[in-house]
Amino acid sequence: MAQNWTPSSWRQKPIQQVPDYPDLAALAATEERLAKFPPLVFAGEARRLKSALANVAEGKGFLLQGGDCAESFAEHGADTIRDFFRAFLQMAVVLTFGAQQPVVKVGRIAGQFAKPRSSGVEKQGDVTLPSYRGDIINGIEFTEEARIPNPERQIMAYRQSAATLNLLRAFAMGGYANLENVHQWMLGFVKDSPQAERYRKLADRISETMDFMKAIGISAENNPSLRETDFFTSHEALLLGYEQALTRVDSTSGDWYATSGHMIWIGDRTRQPDHAHVEYCRGIKNPIGLKCGPSLSGDGLLELIDLLNPANEPGRLTLICRFGHDKVADNLPRLIRAVEREGKKVVWSCDPMHGNTITLNNYKTRPFERVLSEVESFFQIHRAEGTHPGGIHVEMTGNDVTECTGGARALSGDDLADRYHTHCDPRLNADQALELAFLLAERMKGGRDEKRMVVNA
Repeated sequence: MAQNWTPSSWRQKPIQQVPDYPDLAALAATEERLAKFPPLVFAGEARRLKSALANVAEGKGFLLQGGDCAESFAEHGADTIRDFFRAFLQMAVVLTFGAQQPVVKVGRIAGQFAKPRSSGVEKQGDVTLPSYRGDIINGIEFTEEARIPNPERQIMAYRQSAATLNLLRAFAMGGYANLENVHQWMLGFVKDSPQAERYRKLADRISETMDFMKAIGISAENNPSLRETDFFTSHEALLLGYEQALTRVDSTSGDWYATSGHMIWIGDRTRQPDHAHVEYCRGIKNPIGLKCGPSLSGDGLLELIDLLNPANEPGRLTLICRFGHDKVADNLPRLIRAVEREGKKVVWSCDPMHGNTITLNNYKTRPFERVLSEVESFFQIHRAEGTHPGGIHVEMTGNDVTECTGGARALSGDDLADRYHTHCDPRLNADQALELAFLLAERMKGGRDEKRMVVNA
């Protein structure tokens, strides 16, 4: 166990982004109730994810992490979960083919309810109220009553997470994830896309591979790996009282695990090395993510790595880089060089969403071309540095929303009002998410071809 650490030791540290609960007795009672609830995930599952991420850290896999910006109570439903899972699986298959490596599938789901905010208050006209911090804390409605932090919402978040996990496990292991199903969905996307010709070549190669597998007798009927998949959950560990209540000792190892999700991450606003969020995360054995923004120095990153992964275990720590398309070149190389110089074993992942938010027609949005540009720069820089671009981290949905501009269907600022449904930040819709996967797969294949040419020269 981490030195001088307990699940509650974070309470003796400074803390950022904490809601101001008016009834502390009710908060304590809620946390006490949660501490008696069953775990949402299990230590063995978290260890399996860590093992898969260790392969990514060694350059033998790719991490696809994505899902809702902030889950909501109102939009929870079987269709929403199914549509997300369907889009996510299609992305994973395309990326698996492009990378020619296993893709580790981690959703921002079944726990992604709390959101950090740049301001503690929101103003509309002459009215100023506390900011919306996610459904686990307060309501999105702009009323005084809705914006009061309510600890009972944590119970609702737990129950919704449990129901979501139950359905995801059924989808992952019950046949819905059958590779042949995913392949047919992908072909439907290609057929209907305005950029169909651009994607058809890659889609045809996947189809040829599927046909070859059938010809030699490899099918979902005789190979469980073609009809089942590993799928893991993740969220930002922002509300530490909730996390502490769901922190449990693993009976097989004696180690502490967060059982609220398989992987949790520390946000760019809460990564102070002597503060509460780093203190909590350093003691649990789950895989941890760390958001890395432009203000993070090389030395600051190394200090955090030593705190969060002192044993330098592959798969323990994922660095989720979120700079903005125009800031990647100025920031990513210096972090890579610091990490490489000290021999730290990490997964490098690109979050191309959070640094590329603009306001258009009074809506927050993210232009698809900027998202793609940041991903392309991330890959180019890693190739130049001789390191492995290990993953992407995207906010996306399986629904046909209009929240990010651009993409094959060329959504404009005028389209944003049509189906702008997010509770917080804009998400890629299903078509844009899969388009990103196809474009990234093309670049992965191009990178492999370049390596072969160098080897054969």
